[in-house]
Amino acid sequence: MFESDLRIIILAAGKGTRMKSDLPKVLHPVCGVPMIQHVVAVANQISRRRPLVVIGHKAEKVSVILGEEVDYVLQEKQLGTGHAVMMAAPQLQDFSGDLLVLYGDTPLITTESLTKLVAEHQRAKSSVTVLSVEVENPTGYGRIIRDEHGRLERIVEEKDASSEEKIVKEVNTGIYIFNYPDLAEALRCIEPKNAQGEYYLTDVIALLAARGKKAGAVPCPNSEELLGPNDRLALAETDRIMRRRILENLMTEGVTIIDPASTYIELQVEIGRDSIIYPGTFLQGKTKIGVGCQIGPYSQLRDSQIGDASIVRFSVLEQVKTGEGVNIGPYSFLRPGTVVEKKGKVGGFVETKNTHIGEGSKVPHLSYIGDCLIGAGVNIGAGTITCNYDGYAKHQTTIGDEAFIGSNTNLVAPVSVGKGALVGAGSTITKDVPEYALALARSKQINKERWSKRTEG
Repeated sequence: MFESDLRIIILAAGKGTRMKSDLPKVLHPVCGVPMIQHVVAVANQISRRRPLVVIGHKAEKVSVILGEEVDYVLQEKQLGTGHAVMMAAPQLQDFSGDLLVLYGDTPLITTESLTKLVAEHQRAKSSVTVLSVEVENPTGYGRIIRDEHGRLERIVEEKDASSEEKIVKEVNTGIYIFNYPDLAEALRCIEPKNAQGEYYLTDVIALLAARGKKAGAVPCPNSEELLGPNDRLALAETDRIMRRRILENLMTEGVTIIDPASTYIELQVEIGRDSIIYPGTFLQGKTKIGVGCQIGPYSQLRDSQIGDASIVRFSVLEQVKTGEGVNIGPYSFLRPGTVVEKKGKVGGFVETKNTHIGEGSKVPHLSYIGDCLIGAGVNIGAGTITCNYDGYAKHQTTIGDEAFIGSNTNLVAPVSVGKGALVGAGSTITKDVPEYALALARSKQINKERWSKRTEG
């Protein structure tokens, strides 16, 4: 972390029209997190000061996402990068340190690259330092032109470059760090002399160079970091790169991922060592997987916490919490509010919602269990249904420790089954069952002899 004389401004006021979306470009998610939040996270790692975020197009949506973790600058009319920084002048009027300019649509930028940029800028005591990058095809980019000593001399735009300058592969990324008093003075002097009528930070750099101010350029080692998606195709590529980073980091930390190409893990997910993630698995939101788990294949977990040594196969879990040694699936849907305690089991083709399953209890197969409190050591037979909704309100079912619910049972809530009670298969239970009682609620079987022969003769 650098000294408090570094401030960061993140430009995020643009429309992103090529996205063809009602959502501002900087809010499109990359691995489950809006692009701008990736940039804010990096900014927070290199400066003690809260970043300034310039908002404009649908500003209220951006501010809702970022909340109070940043300070805001409103750019009502988007008149270029220079103009965006001008709008921050009131909040920087007493500031005399360095200002780092970032963009809300560059989620792949890393702390390491920015740390190197800031360190070199401060070491050289430059007025401005540019983050540059080498690309195979520099067409369309501003070229970094250095003098015989390797120092930044100027940035030449494509339309103004000579044939010799056009072959230069080192280009401008648009990320800069300025000595802010020098920048503020230069901003007062630039004019919108272009077809768009906009103020550009590149004009500031040319002006500073003309005044003999010290300028530098620091190469970024990986061009992928500067990818700023302007359309859905580039967004998908950005997501792929970020996902690769996430998977590589997890594997480095001791997680086995069988097939990275078919595994989708979002940024905020945590996974313990020696866990195995099988193909076709989606881990999303703030999901946390314990040590030594097996997740997948073809499972989707969102905002769920899975205890150590648990197994989830071919299932969907949303806002679920489990203890250690839990076994879930295949083909089950655990909805929000489901808790499965230590060594619990939710088997095949089971749906749960707002249900607490006690330690060692089992819902093996073909059941719907909703709004239910299940004690420890309970066995729920196949085809059991908690009838929790009467058409107007939801009601709770309570099942005591060590109870046994026979197959094809309907538990009509509100109702409770006492500790150690047994409910006979095929029963429809509408009244509370006492502890250790046997409950039978089904019609008496009647056998009529030779009934199927009644039409013969």
